[in-house]
Amino acid sequence: MRRTGSVLVIDDEEIMREILEALLTREGYDVRLASSGAEGLELARTLPFDAAIVDVMMPGIDGITTLDELKKIDDELPVLMITAFASVETAISAMKRGAFDYITKPFKNDEVLVVVRNALERRQLVAENTALKQHLQAQAQNFAGIIGRSSRMKQVFDLIIQAAPSRSTILITGESGTGKELVARAIHSNSARSDRAFVTVNSGNLPSDLLESTLFGHVKGAFTGAVYPKKGLCDLADKGSIFFDEIGNIPLETQAKLLRVMQEREFMRLGGMETIKVDVRIVAATNCDLREMVEDGRFREDLFYRLHVINIFLPPLRERKDDIPLLAHHFLAKYSEENNKPGIELTGDALDLMMEYDWPGNVRELENVIERAVVLTSGNRIDADLIPEHVRSSPGFHMPRFVVPPEGISFKDVITDVEKRLIESTLEAAGGVQKRAAELLRIKPTTLNEMIKRYEIGPRRNRPASSTRPRQGLPTTELTRD
Repeated sequence: MRRTGSVLVIDDEEIMREILEALLTREGYDVRLASSGAEGLELARTLPFDAAIVDVMMPGIDGITTLDELKKIDDELPVLMITAFASVETAISAMKRGAFDYITKPFKNDEVLVVVRNALERRQLVAENTALKQHLQAQAQNFAGIIGRSSRMKQVFDLIIQAAPSRSTILITGESGTGKELVARAIHSNSARSDRAFVTVNSGNLPSDLLESTLFGHVKGAFTGAVYPKKGLCDLADKGSIFFDEIGNIPLETQAKLLRVMQEREFMRLGGMETIKVDVRIVAATNCDLREMVEDGRFREDLFYRLHVINIFLPPLRERKDDIPLLAHHFLAKYSEENNKPGIELTGDALDLMMEYDWPGNVRELENVIERAVVLTSGNRIDADLIPEHVRSSPGFHMPRFVVPPEGISFKDVITDVEKRLIESTLEAAGGVQKRAAELLRIKPTTLNEMIKRYEIGPRRNRPASSTRPRQGLPTTELTRD
């Protein structure tokens, strides 16, 4: 396999330069030679290199000084020091000054090639990280820190750009942990209201009366303890944007008052009679099926259609896995800085595990995994051993392949068995949370609950491995995973 990359060789011995040139050229590298430190530095100032090999003992500018000057020209350039003197002190000095590695003469050809290959891989990794950082910085400026470059996320960015300048109400849908609030902030920051307030309402955390007081304020004496009049979040958001997180949790009586704000741009304080005009842009988010809630009488139909002017759907992380490396490096940089651990790298094995996992907790779960790894690592690498066990042991699902025996088989029994085992496996992946398991199976939670009762499926904790085996008489059909 031929390699690519450019290597600068600086050595005062002609025979050594010729040996290294022949060795590296045969591997496919572009090699430039210099017979002195001064000549090598001149080449480094005029041409880009991916690695340098520098002899320690040279007349004039010695190897250590040449190393120092090369790092001034390109701090990320991997420099390999090579010498006939197997001096531990010289090696330590070179490594402290930023040398990538150290080789002694006489050397084995394979040894040199391995070190050069490692140096170039490091160079490529640094370049990729730099490109990712630049991409992340550019993206953060326009999209409030939303990370992604997959086709699915490009559609989201396009919708944000198109919808943000309007006055239209926007409904953001998607599973928990996909970043709905970040999208809401991006809409606000790309609108004409960006210099005004962006107010978040945690819709499901407050009882009805307290939620209305928080939203609209109250007059003195409106309820026990209302000693003074108080303005609400709608006042604070005037001329700006107000974001209702998990709007499906708002009580029905408060939904009617919110509808009035959307239709008439006005409200009354709790306990008051005065009508107050307000100019707010409403952005809402939910991980629920609002249409289903309307059918069940838990959400007002008129409010649903007022909200559903522009819908931005955030895909789950399992449907945009191309974004996982970008997100992982973003969180790696964030928590490395936060924990004062610069220079931490993510190994290919660790990233492979992340790519195979389905992330039921979405971006939020990925962020937690990276934060944990950064905190727990004692070195500058995050390898597979720092990835949680549930991520390492939960690759993707494959439908089983059946072999029908000569005597035939009961179709109903096979389907029943597969359904039961699929539900058990999904509940395990969802941590026992039925709502999340229903989302993964794309069925209603009530349907899943009925099936759990029908199949008498109990909690997955401490269940012996034998509980997932097929019943006697059925073909072996393992629910295999990638």
